Amino acid sequence: MGNYYLYRIGKFLARILPLGVSNALVMALCDLHYFFSKADRQAVENNLKLVSKTDHVPKAQVRAVFRGFGKYLLEFFTMTKRLRPEFIKSNVHIKNIEYLNEVLQKGKGAILVSAHVGNWEMGGAILPILGFPLSVVALAHKDKRVNALFNTQREAFGCMVIQADVAVRRIVEHLQRNRLVAILGDRDFGKSGIVMDFLGQKTMIPKGAAFFSLKTGTPIVPIFFIRQDKDNFEINIYPPIEPPQLPDTKITHQTASEYIYKYLMCIEAEIRKNPSQWLLFREFAQ
Repeated sequence: MGNYYLYRIGKFLARILPLGVSNALVMALCDLHYFFSKADRQAVENNLKLVSKTDHVPKAQVRAVFRGFGKYLLEFFTMTKRLRPEFIKSNVHIKNIEYLNEVLQKGKGAILVSAHVGNWEMGGAILPILGFPLSVVALAHKDKRVNALFNTQREAFGCMVIQADVAVRRIVEHLQRNRLVAILGDRDFGKSGIVMDFLGQKTMIPKGAAFFSLKTGTPIVPIFFIRQDKDNFEINIYPPIEPPQLPDTKITHQTASEYIYKYLMCIEAEIRKNPSQWLLFREFAQ
C-alpha cells in the first residue's frame, strides 16, 4: 500500500512540476537513499567491484547508481510529457535500426533481450512511437494498483504488456502476429533460471528468452537504451541471433546454456561499458 501512494505522489509531482525542479527534488531523494540505506549501498558497491574488476570503487560511482534509478523513475513518470517526435529526433540516437526491420520482414517476430541498464522503460515507449509493434513481458507487482499504474504508463504509446505470470501462451501468440517481444535477461527473481558464468561470477540467469526462441524458431535481438552525456540517449541494437536447430525438439541444458551465452555476452558488454547505469540494488553473484 505504501509503494502505491508513493508512486502516485511521485507521478503527480512529476506531472505538475517543471522538469528541472522535479529532477532536483528526485536527486535529493536519491542522495538520502544513498546515505541512509547501508544494505543497498553495500550491494551496489560490491556489484561495481565485480563488474569493474577492482577492489576499490569511488563513492561517486556508487552514488551515480542511486541517482540513475531516480532519473529512470522520473523519466518513466514524465514520458507522456516529454516523449514527442522532436525529443526523439534531438535526443535519441539509434544504432542499427535495420536489424529490427530485417527480422520483421521474415514474418516471425523477434524476441528483444535487454537488461536493467539505462532506461529500458523509455526504450519500450520509443519503439512503438517509431512504428514498431512491441510487446513487453513485465513482472507483476504484488500490489495490483501499482501494477495497473505501471502498465498504464507502459501502454500509453502503443506498447502491449504481457504479465510474466501468464506469459507462455501470449508470448507465442504475439510472435505469431509478427510482433517484437521484449524480455529483460540479466537477473532472475525466482528459482526457475539457469546458473551461468556472468561477469565472472556464478549467477542465476533467466532462461525465458532462450526457451521461446528455441521453441518458435524466432531470433533474439539484444537491444539496450543507454544514457549519454546531458541525458541524451542511444539505442544500441545488436545483430539478430538465430536459434540452433533442435533435431528432436528437446531443449537440453547444454543447448540452452550455449544459446543464452550468445546474448549474455552482449549484456555483459553493455554493463561493463556503463557500470553505473546497471540499476541493481542486490548482489547478483550466487
